[in-house]
Amino acid sequence: MAQPTSATAHGAVPTIAQIAREVGVSVPTVSKVLNGRSDVAPATRARVEEALTRHRYRRRRQAAPTQGAGLVDLVFHRLGSTWSMEIIRGVEQAAAAARTSVILSELGGEHRPPRAWLETTLARPPVGVLLVASRLTPAQQSMLESRAIPFVVIDTDGEPPADVPTVGSDNWNGGLAATRHLLELGHRRIAAISGPADMLCSRARVDGYRSALAEAGVAFDPDLVRIGNFYVEAGYSEGLRLLSAPDRPTGIFAGSDMQALGVLRAALELGLRVPDDVSVVGYDDLPLAQWTGPALTTVRQPLSEMGAIATRMVLELAAGETPLMRRVNLATELVVRESTAPPPR
Repeated sequence: MAQPTSATAHGAVPTIAQIAREVGVSVPTVSKVLNGRSDVAPATRARVEEALTRHRYRRRRQAAPTQGAGLVDLVFHRLGSTWSMEIIRGVEQAAAAARTSVILSELGGEHRPPRAWLETTLARPPVGVLLVASRLTPAQQSMLESRAIPFVVIDTDGEPPADVPTVGSDNWNGGLAATRHLLELGHRRIAAISGPADMLCSRARVDGYRSALAEAGVAFDPDLVRIGNFYVEAGYSEGLRLLSAPDRPTGIFAGSDMQALGVLRAALELGLRVPDDVSVVGYDDLPLAQWTGPALTTVRQPLSEMGAIATRMVLELAAGETPLMRRVNLATELVVRESTAPPPR
């Protein structure tokens, strides 16, 4: 049976038996809670978890899995887009190199894992967890840590605690570069379609957009910033609204390539030509960006590389190693293609 590796407040190292006596339950009950079993009454489970947290119980880390053993749980808030496939590709490549398998979990669009996911994870358990645009609650984080299950966050949806390892990209600079490009072409009425306002990457891209406008002496117009999500439908609906206005923008910075696809469709339906009547910049540089008509100018976000780095990081933590960096922020790059040009005269 696993033994803890940290001491209580009085210096004694608690055992499962000691925790069981303190809570007034059996040793198998504590073991069931540790292993994520569902056959424990909620009130009992809560008392055991509280004791584990209070004593800062940490299950001793197991030896590194042999080649071909172990699972990494890759958790998305929502699957189904090419964006997610790029991250999966990077994770799979890094995991395969380490002879480790990958399982996928989806949270149904939520950014906080539900209890059902946590119970399944504790019962499995994986060698590590990768959370994409999602965060654990402090209680969930404590539960994973007490079972020696490391985790890394990819493209965090908010500002994580200092001790949480993360891998992301420079979203602020991406928004800055996209908007600067349109400004350098001569555009002055530039719109931005953002992702969800509660996601850090969305806010950072809009902040970069605003900084580029300020740098060029162009007044910020809040009516030109639209909040949506990162999918085609938001780009289409917000693109229709922006491009149907009498004082429509001459350039649009979309928060993702999928949004940009929606904007291209909206422009086509309104009889507008891209880039002759309106320029469009996307974000991500998904493989499809070079095959749109016209080929999409976009900001390259190294999604596969982000997935690979996060995988190597979580496997290092699972092996008891300390990664060289716990916060990785990769560079973004503007890729100019055919969807941008000087504004119409």
